[in-house]
Amino acid sequence: MGELPRLIRPMMALLKRSLPPDQPEYGWELKWDGVRAVAYVQSGSLRLMSRNDKDITCSYPELAALARMLRRPAILDGEIVALRDGRPSFATLQTRMHVQRPGERLVRAVPVQYYLFDVLHLDEESLLACPYTGRRDRLDGLGLDRAPVRVPPWWRGEGETVFAVGLAQGLEGVVGKPLRSHYHPGRRGPWIKVKNIRHQEVVVAGWLPGAGRRADMVGSLVLGVHDDGRLRYAGNVGTGFTEADLRDLAARLAPLARDEDPFDPPAPREIARRARWVEPVLVGEVAFAEWTPDGALRHPSWRGLRPDKRPEDVHREEPA
Repeated sequence: MGELPRLIRPMMALLKRSLPPDQPEYGWELKWDGVRAVAYVQSGSLRLMSRNDKDITCSYPELAALARMLRRPAILDGEIVALRDGRPSFATLQTRMHVQRPGERLVRAVPVQYYLFDVLHLDEESLLACPYTGRRDRLDGLGLDRAPVRVPPWWRGEGETVFAVGLAQGLEGVVGKPLRSHYHPGRRGPWIKVKNIRHQEVVVAGWLPGAGRRADMVGSLVLGVHDDGRLRYAGNVGTGFTEADLRDLAARLAPLARDEDPFDPPAPREIARRARWVEPVLVGEVAFAEWTPDGALRHPSWRGLRPDKRPEDVHREEPA
């Protein structure tokens, strides 16, 4: 039996402002709010790799069931999600994302599921050059749609209907995949995504102290995004935190303290004079309304840290 490829980086989707006019040429999937993971199944064992090439297998021990369900060597692509009220909840998943070896109590309290949407390698056959419809047929034929693994449906050429369903259910949006498209590891496109909620990955570059009881504690985070190899100031976020978030952030930021402003060009003077700078290595995510003309996030709200993302990969994501 041949060895599976050691690493296949996930294919990504381009952000679009609206659904394309050639919707019938796409297969449409709902967009799940979780953590992307590529699964390697071989010899009765499972290895899960994140988007930034980190082994996250030990963080989700219940997903080892996949290797018992599939007795064939395979590489699968999907999203790890945690449900709240029957819908994927990124906030709920946050309690699992940072725990490398969760205990039984946490696993029972916050179970996760693995939503599969692609198969990249099966037995000794690479499926990367197979069209999307063929790969979905092969995935559906594996019989993996049972807890804790799910194989959500897809729809041919019904983008508007799928988008409306996602909107009604409070989901992020939809992903469209050209029916004849091959799987291009590490590439963004020709898959597309259309969101009804705007999210942006951000690099945490510093923090501003709060007031009152939160004086000298985190009041807001100073955010940045990379542009042409430089870290640019992208605004501050001071809402969306729980008390547990603030305690966790304080512990993570303390050992990262630095004296110099990491932005190029420097942060606005009114921010710089109060900021406590940190090494820009932590990645988070915010929900927001829009970008301001000067390149800042308008009305951002904190969603949580993203240990599955690399700071150098954080760029301003604008719909085409």
